[in-house]
Amino acid sequence: MFLRSNLRNKNSKNIKTIVHNNLKNIDNLNTTLNVLSEKFKFNINFSHLKKFKKLKSIVIIGMGGSILGAEAIYYSLKEKINKDFYFFDDLEWSQIKNLKEKINIGKTLFIIISKSGNTIETITNFLFLIDFKKNSKNIIIISEKKDSVLYSLTKKFDLFYIEHKNNIGGRYSVLSEVGMVPAYFMGLDIKKIRKNLKKYLKINEASTLKNNSLILANMLNQKKKNNLIFLNYVPKLEKFLFWCQQLMAESLGKKGKGFLPLISNVPKDHHSLLQLYLEGPKDKFFYIFSLEEKIERKLNTKKLTNKINFLNHKDLNSIKKAQKKALIKVFNEKNIPYREFKLKKINESVIGELFSYFILETITVANLANINPYDQPAVEKVKEYTKNFLR
Repeated sequence: MFLRSNLRNKNSKNIKTIVHNNLKNIDNLNTTLNVLSEKFKFNINFSHLKKFKKLKSIVIIGMGGSILGAEAIYYSLKEKINKDFYFFDDLEWSQIKNLKEKINIGKTLFIIISKSGNTIETITNFLFLIDFKKNSKNIIIISEKKDSVLYSLTKKFDLFYIEHKNNIGGRYSVLSEVGMVPAYFMGLDIKKIRKNLKKYLKINEASTLKNNSLILANMLNQKKKNNLIFLNYVPKLEKFLFWCQQLMAESLGKKGKGFLPLISNVPKDHHSLLQLYLEGPKDKFFYIFSLEEKIERKLNTKKLTNKINFLNHKDLNSIKKAQKKALIKVFNEKNIPYREFKLKKINESVIGELFSYFILETITVANLANINPYDQPAVEKVKEYTKNFLR
């Protein structure tokens, strides 16, 4: 992953200490960051999952971090996956109805994920989709081992159960059982996904993490640039960016601070939102995601008209690359802050690195801005009120 930027940081004496402490916390079994350790211990022996491998359709039910990571992995690497995956992270009857008409419930694996085991939307979808009394052999529950709805159902109906570690919150859980069990059923190499998770804490790469964390912490504290726009030139990364959106919004949106992360698919949005981006309110900064891929098919315009000679022998990627370069040139001319994440390829290792980098950066930024990156107190209030209205 190559990263370039026109953002500038202000030095901080705390950054070295914070990065050092985060590195130390990775090997502490009781911390969230332990999920990045090469010594991380899963609460499941993956060989015990082989009995489910024959099932070709997999339905994953969850909310937020319990499902966004698995969905990001699936859509980023879909070309390598031979099974059909369906993701349920909303309450929509037509989606439930359509799935029931499309698949054989008895030959489908259901993975139900909720850290608390009490997530209302997850339980609702679970109950509408499956008669777990009849299909109990095709169900996997991932939740904390405590008194909850899901855990009580696993005991009562003898469902296959995997313990969700209580020290790892949902939005940080993609590299734990929460994301790696789905990745296993996708036929992906879990070891490769987890191969380079500490890359940006090593001496030759740590400056990238430090510099960018300082920039973001300064912007967070100044509260002048509140809108973060993900300019996405790589369609297969869209679900990954939704994972990033939740990670940053829930971790940093506290104490009157925070960034509003929005996904903008380009070049499509060049023709709808770009005018606002370039000459609207100066409250935005941009992340540009691009992929250096070669496409064999090229245009042949010689026999058409000389008005489009500039398109002759160009592939789709070269056209998008020109659009991106033009946008960056204007950003620099107008002094609009941005940084670019340029990927040479997308595979298991790259996806693992991306997850790890954004987890580390978000936690480091929160530490610099004196924010707790792990809680979500306002959300808990909404959950409490929802239950009260349903009673």
